[in-house]
Amino acid sequence: MKQTPKTNYQLVLDKTIQDITSSGKRPSLLLHACCAPCSSYVLEYLTQYFDITVFYYNPNISPESEYRYRTEEVQRLIREFKPEVKFIEGEYEPQRFYEMAKGLEKEPERGARCLKCYRLRLEESAKAALKGGFDYFTTTLSISPQKDSQVLNSIGKEVSDIYNIPYLFSDFKKRGGYKRSIELSAQFSLYRQNFCGCVFSKTAGSDDK
Repeated sequence: MKQTPKTNYQLVLDKTIQDITSSGKRPSLLLHACCAPCSSYVLEYLTQYFDITVFYYNPNISPESEYRYRTEEVQRLIREFKPEVKFIEGEYEPQRFYEMAKGLEKEPERGARCLKCYRLRLEESAKAALKGGFDYFTTTLSISPQKDSQVLNSIGKEVSDIYNIPYLFSDFKKRGGYKRSIELSAQFSLYRQNFCGCVFSKTAGSDDK
């Protein structure tokens, strides 16, 4: 059976940026951030073309002390690196994540539980972007080598169609993006966690970043 060719989402992003540059406009972007290290390169890259507001919505992270620490690290990165970027913290709803994960607790990393988690966070980001009148929304998640950009962008497209707000397609790990995030993390002494945030990934020993 012939496989469908994978989309190069970096090239898709290139085309979007080219169109934006040609228009002479500077769109607004709501950027869902999973953590400070992943946000570092994405902010360096996209602030050239967009007015960005970081949206921190990650009910998967536990315990709450871990969540609070990661939230503060994102805010510190913005202050020290890109102070023109705005920040919105979503509701911390761990119970919502656990309800979503019911029956999927033993799923492997990048399995059905993770896909539902991506969708939960992207859907909440789309709602926030729509409410805030943003031109686009997207997520930093694709910078991780452990995240499948085909899956993430597919979910982003589905959510975009539901809420009628453009999703910025991307694959931030391309062109040395992940490597650059490591360099920036060292430069700003960012906390680089060794699991995605949820109790299931911690138990599995996921080295997500």
